[in-house]
Amino acid sequence: MTITSLWLPILASAIVTFVAGAVIWMAMPWHKKEWQKTPDEEAVRAALKGCPPGMYTVPNCPDQATYKDPAMQQKFIDGPQAFITVTPSGLPTMGGKLVSMFAYNLLVGILCAYLVSRTLPAGADYLTVFRISGTVAFIAYGVAYIQESVWFGRSWVATSKTFLDALIYAVLTGGVFGWLA
Repeated sequence: MTITSLWLPILASAIVTFVAGAVIWMAMPWHKKEWQKTPDEEAVRAALKGCPPGMYTVPNCPDQATYKDPAMQQKFIDGPQAFITVTPSGLPTMGGKLVSMFAYNLLVGILCAYLVSRTLPAGADYLTVFRISGTVAFIAYGVAYIQESVWFGRSWVATSKTFLDALIYAVLTGGVFGWLA
């Protein structure tokens, strides 16, 4: 089995997971309350006005020497602590994000095909192909969010919901690969 011989499961799994992601994010209820409004949104907006797009920390502590300063430590104690991503101003557009997500789904399919092609002979049974491609897909779609919870304060509840998404994508990807490989 070669990676190029798996072009159909790569493409089909990308399409299926793209559709599943659309359903999960637009129709299912489990991600609806992950993002909350700040107590004074207008004050936050005013404070961030003029910030160029990028990632910011509050308080910002660029090195260990700064961290040792008692005034900096007090900022952490007093709070709040935040990780902020500022995106460009303007009405949000979905086109580029949808294209990027589909490209990511293709990348996951390629990674699955790579491992399947390197570990299994041509004609491998459905369940074996399902197991390998599904595992790779689960890792690709879900595991990275653990470090977001560990280092950047992402809610563990949100991460567990993302694991549910990843499991759905993994089952679909494994199913497609098992069927078409």
